[in-house]
Formats: sequence, structure tokens, C-alpha cells
Amino acid sequence: MAVKLRLKRMGAKKDPFYRIVAADSRAPRDGRFIEVVGFYNPTTVPAELKVNEEVALKWLSNGAQPSDTVRNLLSQAGIMKKFHESKLGK
Repeated sequence: MAVKLRLKRMGAKKDPFYRIVAADSRAPRDGRFIEVVGFYNPTTVPAELKVNEEVALKWLSNGAQPSDTVRNLLSQAGIMKKFHESKLGK
């Protein structure tokens, strides 16, 4: 099973917010997921981002591939840097 970290769109029409979820790559975008990693609300100023760092690092270390957007969000939160440092430290 190929696991991806990706965005799940939620919220009202023209007022979206997103959950960052770990999901099977074959599942639909807004369909079944395995675990919620965090959320992202781009409509607030500044955009609100909250990520559970432990869960995100667990999925990345188990081989989950983040989508391009989620990779950028995790980089903003500093999680990708910690993940790469932990890989180099092993």
C-alpha cells in the first residue's frame, strides 16, 4: 500500500480549508484516509497551519510520500528539516 501525505478539502463552497491526511494513494482525494496529520486554512490572514509533528515524522520515516503542496507546508513548519536531519543522523 503506497501511503501519501496530502490535502483533503473541507469547508463551504468558496471558503475552503484543508486537512493534511495520510491516505492510500488509490483512495479519492476527499475519501478514505488513515490518519489526520494536521490542518491548513489559507483563507485567514496570515494562513493558519497546524501540524502534529510526531505523527508527520512517523509517516515520513515509514515511507509516506508527501504531495508537492504538503511538502512545502511541512517545510514551512520546519518538519522536513528535522526529518532530513534524523535521516542523516542514523
